[in-house]
Amino acid sequence: MCGRSSLHDAPANVLERFKLPPTLPGFKPRYNIAPTQEQWTLGLDAEGAPEVRERRWGLIPAWASDPAIGNRMINARSDSLAEKPAFRESFERRRCLILADGYYEWTGKGKAKVPLYFHLKDGRAFAMAGLWDRWDRGERSLETCTVVTTDASSRTVAWHPRMPVLLDLDYAERWLDHSTPLNAALRLLRPYEGTDLECYQVSRLVNSPANDSPECIAPAGPEEDASSLTLDLF
Repeated sequence: MCGRSSLHDAPANVLERFKLPPTLPGFKPRYNIAPTQEQWTLGLDAEGAPEVRERRWGLIPAWASDPAIGNRMINARSDSLAEKPAFRESFERRRCLILADGYYEWTGKGKAKVPLYFHLKDGRAFAMAGLWDRWDRGERSLETCTVVTTDASSRTVAWHPRMPVLLDLDYAERWLDHSTPLNAALRLLRPYEGTDLECYQVSRLVNSPANDSPECIAPAGPEEDASSLTLDLF
């Protein structure tokens, strides 16, 4: 799964690819984005043009009676998008990209679990496959999103069995394109096998959503017990 992410620099490389301004209005660096908080997403507007919007993390289907369902919909498994009622319509009509420059996973067991920070070697932003929906009840309206996950890559499986779908920007354009057949869109949802994906252990500060500072992505200090981890793979 993917339960935390970061976006501490404006994702200029992704925005420029879609011919959008390289900055985001009101952008603030985020180091520990948690479910129910806002994610920057890139999708298509009613005319099919790329647009960037903030959407709350945790998909609330339009038909849901209780918005609390979003707390359980932070991830969508790639192998269930076409079948699950919660995701099916969004997969067909409301695909998006969730912009990030890192994500976290926890490895180990029980209280011994430690957080790892995954990022691309040059620090550039990347696009995670996502879905979005709009929930309206009277005067209350919410736009929400979910991160699509797939099997872990050969490089990350030692630490967690799943990972978010990181889309090459060519694939990202096809994922957004409404003319892409659904079977073809599903084939885009592969593990990221690039050798530029790196990870390192970070402090347990990230365990609390209240912490959102550069210290969250700093390598863990000697006081953090990493004796059972071997991160030489990266």
